[in-house]
Amino acid sequence: MGQKKVATAWDELTMSEQELRAMQEYLSFLSQGKTERESWQIIERYARGEGFISLDEATNFTPGQRISLAVRGKAGILAIGGLRPLQDGFRLIAAHVDAPRLDIKQRPLYEEEGLGFLKTHYYGGIKKYQWTSLPLALHGIVVLSSGQKVDIVIGEDEEDPIFTIADLLPHLAKEQNKKKLNEAIPGESLNLLLGHNPSGGEGEERVKSALLLLLKDKYGIEEEDFVSAELEVVPAGKARYSGLDRSFIVGYGQDDRICSFAAWKALQAIEVPEWSTIVLLADKEEIGSDSNTGMKARFFENLIAELITLQNGSYDGLKVRRALARAKALSGDVTGGYDPNYAEVMDKRNAAFLGRGLVICKYTGSGGKYGTNDANPEFVAEVREIFDNAKIAWQTAELGKIDAGGGGTIAQYMAVYGMEVIDCGVGILSMHAPWEISSIADLVMLMRGYHEFLKYSG
Repeated sequence: MGQKKVATAWDELTMSEQELRAMQEYLSFLSQGKTERESWQIIERYARGEGFISLDEATNFTPGQRISLAVRGKAGILAIGGLRPLQDGFRLIAAHVDAPRLDIKQRPLYEEEGLGFLKTHYYGGIKKYQWTSLPLALHGIVVLSSGQKVDIVIGEDEEDPIFTIADLLPHLAKEQNKKKLNEAIPGESLNLLLGHNPSGGEGEERVKSALLLLLKDKYGIEEEDFVSAELEVVPAGKARYSGLDRSFIVGYGQDDRICSFAAWKALQAIEVPEWSTIVLLADKEEIGSDSNTGMKARFFENLIAELITLQNGSYDGLKVRRALARAKALSGDVTGGYDPNYAEVMDKRNAAFLGRGLVICKYTGSGGKYGTNDANPEFVAEVREIFDNAKIAWQTAELGKIDAGGGGTIAQYMAVYGMEVIDCGVGILSMHAPWEISSIADLVMLMRGYHEFLKYSG
């Protein structure tokens, strides 16, 4: 592959006991953290156990001090104070914890011909046909008019019911099969089958009435409470090892929770760094990084201002700007892995291959690099040196052939501050599908590479 003198990452892969445990932790993380809230809360809980305190509790930001900031409960930042002043710069890895899914609409529940449904609105770039005829679970929160929050997870426990979205039988799909793949199943047809027992008393819509009674009895939820709910339909089931040799991991949401997990594990191993080290886990990347939990919001800039104030005793806007502009960062995000079954959309000389280590992407975007951060070559060289010196297997890649499509990451929103940033993740097969595929060897190299970057003193 040019950059490293190894055929694959497996050639340099002798996993430590700690890394073997991390694989099991990752499977658990994917299985339990199926929403952005759940993912952040798991990592926040880990961090608390490692001595991180909330920003509100902090009275200083000295070398080795560990501080966390939760952003609306579904994004967050973890920071460790370095030996150098923050205004001199810092090391940052930023990833995202949201993933493509189906969201429940605000007025979702209806009955038609004896069947009860919840209407959904798909979130992020999905292939709609992939979400029919598979086991689904419901995760999220409902906020009652009183302000009480009700956590919902239905479909993960073996005793739970699961949900599904019915597809059209092939015997009657003649016209459907003539349609383009992205038109065969309209978004408005992705309605979650909820029940059909008409035990809800007399009158019309007995199935709907029965379902509302169940929701009221078990969760205290009224129909109007859907208006203030954030409920997500996700694949039901656990992440698993895959392949006869157990060399793959199959699980939901690996874009981008594989990078989020690797970033946390890399930070966990840091004690007192030369530069302050920060891991940022954002929300809303899959829909453009908007909203007050997305990377376009100012929560990151505000945290740097808070940390500068803790270090200096007073706010200094110039030092905040200097810290941001002098930072060096990895945008932790995945890219499409090379699949020989779909070779026609890939430039094989510039593709990410599973099992060949982590991937750096100088730029992403589409249609002539629109919507991208284009990393400076001086910084690319610095990242190369870090990985080479640590014997990290790595490769470079672009997201497919130039005119085949494209995509973006949060790197462009990080670069706005003037910091050096490059995308760094792993290749994924079946990206944005309900079940995505990653390589164990690549995950190990990603954890090692992230750690080397965070601790680098240059």
